[in-house]
Amino acid sequence: MSKISEAVQRARAAFASGRTRPLQFRVQQLEALRRMIQERRQDIAGALAADLHKSEWNSYYEEVVYVLEEIEHVIEKLPEWAADEPVEKTPQTQQDEAYIHSEPLGVVLIIGTWNYPFNLTIQPAVGAIAAGNAVVLKPSELSENTANLLATIVPQYLDKDLFPVINGGVPETTEVLKERFDHILYTGSTGVGKIVMTAAAKHLTPVTLELGGKSPCYVDKNCDLDVACRRVAWGKFMNSGQTCVAPDYILCDPSIQNQIVEKLKKSLKEIFGPVLPIVCVRGLEEAVQFINQREKPLALYVFSDSDQVIKKMIAETSSGGVTANDVIAHITVHTLPFGGVGHSGMGSYHGKKSFETFSHRRSCLVRSLLNEEVLKARYPPGQAKATWR
Repeated sequence: MSKISEAVQRARAAFASGRTRPLQFRVQQLEALRRMIQERRQDIAGALAADLHKSEWNSYYEEVVYVLEEIEHVIEKLPEWAADEPVEKTPQTQQDEAYIHSEPLGVVLIIGTWNYPFNLTIQPAVGAIAAGNAVVLKPSELSENTANLLATIVPQYLDKDLFPVINGGVPETTEVLKERFDHILYTGSTGVGKIVMTAAAKHLTPVTLELGGKSPCYVDKNCDLDVACRRVAWGKFMNSGQTCVAPDYILCDPSIQNQIVEKLKKSLKEIFGPVLPIVCVRGLEEAVQFINQREKPLALYVFSDSDQVIKKMIAETSSGGVTANDVIAHITVHTLPFGGVGHSGMGSYHGKKSFETFSHRRSCLVRSLLNEEVLKARYPPGQAKATWR
């Protein structure tokens, strides 16, 4: 048996032992994860600097702070989310107890990506841990320093058997995908997403795929162009343009194209960075048509002073998420689900949605043993035996 198979089997045996079931254990693991981030913050920043030349400020505010906020939110809400949820009574269940019970799926696999190698590996794990799963982490080999750091520090803080870190490139990823998991979350390209989904299908494993896609940004004539261009520039050029929800192109009226170009220039210094195409459209209708003729994007942005324009853009297009009068902001709010649609992905996570993604909502019915008098009072003669066995 290979080391990868051994790690997965240990995780499954540890899960089968039942120690992830108590909420107290889950909270302890989340608190340990928080402590790991706080105590090894400098090491995390150093690894991100070595992999992506991120400054300490960027490392914290682009990758770390959202994970910490997610942990705080999940710890606070976990008792509420994990509680049994009563369901509405029906004529057939008046004397019974019917509820929905959230239980962990089992052993889940999270495959991270290189452009946000800490955040997009660890943040999904928060919900998976909260839901009571064993979690196998596979960081991206392209961010080697961060991957090696995670392999070193995660076992120092979290349960070694339940939360293994598997490093390596394509051969290791291919091998780990041969294993049976109860859920797989992958962040990356559409091409690799298809490979992951194909591998998952062999075991009928559900997947969450965060795949990207070209995210449009419509800039209406009726908006503050200075604010709009400053925010678009920030979202486009942060992390050297390597952000899955960065605005990929601008749609605008020809009358404001030159203004947008000049105002974008003011927000940039002598940089050779990502390309931001500006496509001229004759109004909102054409912008909507342009977007709908292409694959559904992961994110959609619209800048306008008009609520009608914003509502029309939301109502008549489809995307993983949408932000009006800003960019990227919707993925920083842990109370909002984050996920794609169509070619930009499937499924979502963040906050409560992460807990739900990595949980099975089990229908439970505790039937009463009704006596004959109750049956006769409820049903006409002759129907009781047919209705209640």
